[in-house]
Amino acid sequence: MAAAPPVHRHDSHAQIPPAQARRARTVLAALVVPLILATLAGLVALWPTGESPVGSRELLAEGMTVEIAEVVEVTGTPGQEVRAELLTGAGEGQIIPVQVPPEVLDNGTDVGDRMRLLFSASGLGSGSPYIFWDFERTVPVAWLAVLYALVVVLVARWRGLAAMAGLAASLAVVVVFVLPALMTGAPPLLVALVGSSAMMFFSVYLAHGVSIRTTTAILGTFIGLAVTTGLATWGTRTANLTGTTSETALMLSGTFPGLRLQDLLLCGIVIAGLGVLNDVTITQASAVWELHAADQTMARRRLWLGGMRIGRDHIASTVYTLAFAYVGTALPVLLMAASYDRAFLDTLMAGEIAEEIVRTLVSSVGLVLAIPATTAIAAALVRVSATRAPLEGRARRDDVVAARRPEPGADQA
Repeated sequence: MAAAPPVHRHDSHAQIPPAQARRARTVLAALVVPLILATLAGLVALWPTGESPVGSRELLAEGMTVEIAEVVEVTGTPGQEVRAELLTGAGEGQIIPVQVPPEVLDNGTDVGDRMRLLFSASGLGSGSPYIFWDFERTVPVAWLAVLYALVVVLVARWRGLAAMAGLAASLAVVVVFVLPALMTGAPPLLVALVGSSAMMFFSVYLAHGVSIRTTTAILGTFIGLAVTTGLATWGTRTANLTGTTSETALMLSGTFPGLRLQDLLLCGIVIAGLGVLNDVTITQASAVWELHAADQTMARRRLWLGGMRIGRDHIASTVYTLAFAYVGTALPVLLMAASYDRAFLDTLMAGEIAEEIVRTLVSSVGLVLAIPATTAIAAALVRVSATRAPLEGRARRDDVVAARRPEPGADQA
């Protein structure tokens, strides 16, 4: 029986022509390099000079210290609700009574818990030198952090490790730039934009590497961030959101008199929108790249349509994710607001709730518009030239047919 003719194999992942790849990189560089340079210039211009204001204020009055103790008994006796063994300080090893607020005592104070106690030799309140300051949470939180790191590394491997490095770098930007700059009176909106840009470059490029795909995601994120910033600026002004609805905000107003709380609210909206924007733009760019890998004959329009089918699912899920996240974090505020006898719309328009509604709406609009923008950029950059791909696809089909067709006379062999 005669052997079948040899099959001419074609690589199913044909490479983009070098000239086209060079053009794509040139266009991306022309767009991204100015953004990087603008970010660096902003960091230099807004960088706080002199001694950092972070940690510059004394937490405790003179003669006071914070000690750690372990609860050995919960008695419930007024004034001596808890007895604890001191683990630090001059009285280490002693069993002492501790004043604990009723709301803390009623919500999970058990034997074996570790507390941080405020100590004053001159006595506090009813005369006891120790009162409850906070719980000591270092050990359980550290174990959760270790578990988080292990899970991320085991599932995502090196990519997960790189993502955590990007997260660490982004948080460093917040600590060494954003917070000190805000404390020293830099314009909050500019600080938010420059800081968000730096955080975005760190997180995306460290986690996903430098490539056409990741740079496409960064461009999509910038588009969404620009929309979010514009809408947040308009929304906070027209809705008269002052940012003064919490006790912490009022404390900030007294601590930093030059800081406008409305601008600080705007800054928070911009930074909060960055995380979800990065998520959807990276996913959208990856989706288009995978669609192209599955069928390299797919035209640009079909790539965009296919990517948008995936993007609509992202839009639907992320929009209600943002809403659920707010409801979860603001549940005490919602409970208190709902207890008052007033119209439902009036409740929603209360300052502390209206701020979060505007934050959610603004972030959602930026996110929704970032998805088609990212998909369009990705479809334009990933597609192989239209004149080459169909010929390769037809050649592959001809090879398969030829391989299955028997030679003349093979049946009589």
